[in-house]
Amino acid sequence: MVNEASVRVGTTLDIARTAQELADLATERFADAVIVDLLESSSGDEPPATDTPVVRRVAQQSVPDGYPETNYLEAIYGESSVPPQQLHRYTDGSPPARALVTGRPSRHRLDASASMLVIPLCARGTTLGVAQFFRHHKPDAYRDEDLLLAQEIAARAAVAIDNARRYTHARAAALTLQRSLLPRSTPVQSAVEVACRYLPAAAQLGVGGDWYDVIPLSGARVALVVGGVVGHGIHAAATMGRLRTAVRTLADIDLPPDELLTHLDDVVIRLSAEVSAQTDAESVGDIGATCLYAVYDPVSSHCILARAGHVLPAVVNGNGTVDILDLPPGPPLGLGGLPFEATEIDLPEGSLLALYTDGLIEARDHDIETGLTLLRQALAQPAPSLESACDTVLETLLPARPDDDVALLLARTHALGSRQVASWDVEADPAAVSRARANVSQQLTTWGLDELDFTTELVVSELVTNAIRYGRPPIQLRLIHDHTLLCEVSDDSSTTPHQRRARGYDEGGRGLLLVSQVTEHWGTRHARHGKTVWAECALGAPELFSDAAALDVEGVPGVV
Repeated sequence: MVNEASVRVGTTLDIARTAQELADLATERFADAVIVDLLESSSGDEPPATDTPVVRRVAQQSVPDGYPETNYLEAIYGESSVPPQQLHRYTDGSPPARALVTGRPSRHRLDASASMLVIPLCARGTTLGVAQFFRHHKPDAYRDEDLLLAQEIAARAAVAIDNARRYTHARAAALTLQRSLLPRSTPVQSAVEVACRYLPAAAQLGVGGDWYDVIPLSGARVALVVGGVVGHGIHAAATMGRLRTAVRTLADIDLPPDELLTHLDDVVIRLSAEVSAQTDAESVGDIGATCLYAVYDPVSSHCILARAGHVLPAVVNGNGTVDILDLPPGPPLGLGGLPFEATEIDLPEGSLLALYTDGLIEARDHDIETGLTLLRQALAQPAPSLESACDTVLETLLPARPDDDVALLLARTHALGSRQVASWDVEADPAAVSRARANVSQQLTTWGLDELDFTTELVVSELVTNAIRYGRPPIQLRLIHDHTLLCEVSDDSSTTPHQRRARGYDEGGRGLLLVSQVTEHWGTRHARHGKTVWAECALGAPELFSDAAALDVEGVPGVV
C-alpha cells in the first residue's frame, strides 16, 4: 500500500487533486472515510492570527453507502459536514486541533464499531494540514500498526502536497510579474481600435514570456507590438519585461521597424551574455525571443511591418476576406549580424490586423497550417465588437488549458481624412515664415481652434525658421487635427535639433525652449531621407505668459 501511494499520490502539481488522491487511495484500501484539511496559511494567504488555526476542506471521500463520519464530527467537534473548499476552524482541544499544534498523530476509539486516526501532514519541517481516517464498516478498529501505516502514507502525500504548494506559489509569482509587466490599458490614440488578450499556459508548464503592446507615436501614428521569449517561469517573464521596456525606449526614438529590431537584437545579445555569466545553473543559457513590430499611419493608411522570427500576422479586409501577410522572415532575436527587412502595405480604414504569438496556432493535435486555417475561419466570422472577436478566436483555436501561453492583439484601422490634415510646401526663404503663420491661422479658424492661434503660430515660426536656417529643402509644414493639434515641419537634412541653454547675450538658442514650454510634447523623427520636427499642442485655451514661471524660464535673459 505504501508503494501504491508513492505511485498514485502526487501525479500532478495541483494541491487539491493531490489531497483527493490520498483520500481516494485510503478509502479503497485502508479506511471507510477520509477527510483532508490544509492550513490556509499553506496556500500563501496568511489568515489573521488566532488560537485555532484556519483550515480549508480540500478533499474528502467515503465508501458508497453513506457518510457516518459526519455524525462523529458533529458529536466530537461540534461541527456539521464542511463543504469542499470551505474555510473552518476545529474546536479548541479537539484531536485535529492538537495535531495541527503539536504535529503528533493520534488514534481514537469512537464507539464499539468505529475508530479514527488523526495524522498531521508534515513536510520539510512544516505542518501543512491534517488528515483524518475513519473506520466504521470494517470489523477491526484501528491499531498501532495502522497508525504507523497511515503516518507513512501521509508523509508521502505531504511531500507531494508541499511540492504542489511550492510550485503554485512560484507560478503565482511569475504570473503576477507577467501581468504587472503587460499594459493594464491601451493608451489614448485615434489610429486604431484595439482589443488584447493574454492567456498563460496550462499550470504544469508555467508562465511564459509572451507580450503585446500599443505605443502612440508622433504624427498620430501607432506602433503595434507582439513578441515572445522562449521558456517559462519567472526568468522568462522578467526577460519579457526587459524586452518590452527596450522596445518602448526604441519606439520613443521613432526608429523604423527594421532598425528597431536591429537594436533590439543587440539588446538580446547583451542580455544573453549577462545570463551566461551568472552562477545560477538554472538560468544559464542563451535567450531566445521573437518579435513583430508594426507602425500604422492613419494619414496615409499605410502600415510598415518587420518581424524577427515571429509568426505571420493576418489581415481581414473590408470585404471580409482574411489574408496571412507574406513578410520577410527575419532571424529570431539574439543571433546577431543578420539584417531585418520591413514591408509596407496599405490598410484602408476598417481593416483588421491580427497579431499573435505562436501558442495561438500551434498545438499538439494539429500543425501550424491547420492552426492558420482555424484562425482564418475565426476572423472571418462577424462580431459585434473587437472584444467579442478576440473571444471567438480564442474559443476556436485554444483548448481550456493551452499548451503554451498566448498573446493576441486585434487592431481595426481608422483614417484621418483631408478635413483633419492640412499641409503646405515652404520655400527656403525667411519671408516664407510669415506666410506659414498666415496659412496656419486660417486653418485653425476653419477647424474652430482660434484659441490655439497664438501658441501654434509661435511653434510654427520657430520650427519653420530652424528648417530654413539649418535644414535643406524641400521643406513642408503639416497640421493634424486629432485629439491634440500636431504641428510638423519636415526637411531633407538629417541633422537633429537639440534644445540648448542660451547665454545671457546670445541672440538665438531659445526657440526650442519656448516650443518645449508651450506644447505637451515635441521631438524629432528620421526618415530614409531627412527628418521631421514635431510638436503636440493640447486642445483648449492655454494660459500663456501670465508670468515668467508659466514658461519655467524665469531669469533667462532675453525671454519676456
